[in-house]
Amino acid sequence: MPSHAFAPAPAPIAVTLPPALLRLFPGAERRLEVPAATVAEVIEALDERWPGMRDRLCDSRPAIRRHINVFVEGRRATLETPLAPGAAVFIITAISGG
Repeated sequence: MPSHAFAPAPAPIAVTLPPALLRLFPGAERRLEVPAATVAEVIEALDERWPGMRDRLCDSRPAIRRHINVFVEGRRATLETPLAPGAAVFIITAISGG
């Protein structure tokens, strides 16, 4: 049997979304769990539930948009950041102005 047939599913990751996204995506939850091994997989899972969310979070490079911050266990993250089982991911909008 091919070894990939029994690849373990990624562990559930706790994700907290910013209020700004909740307003744009009716029905989106403030806190949820998604199976993911990287920040990119978290964003993919969010986009599967709420189509268009990826475009709000990532640019065309792809990279996290300039005015969006993603933190994993309190540390700033990129799309490539790996996630430990049970990790906490916070997506926040940057505050700007003067």
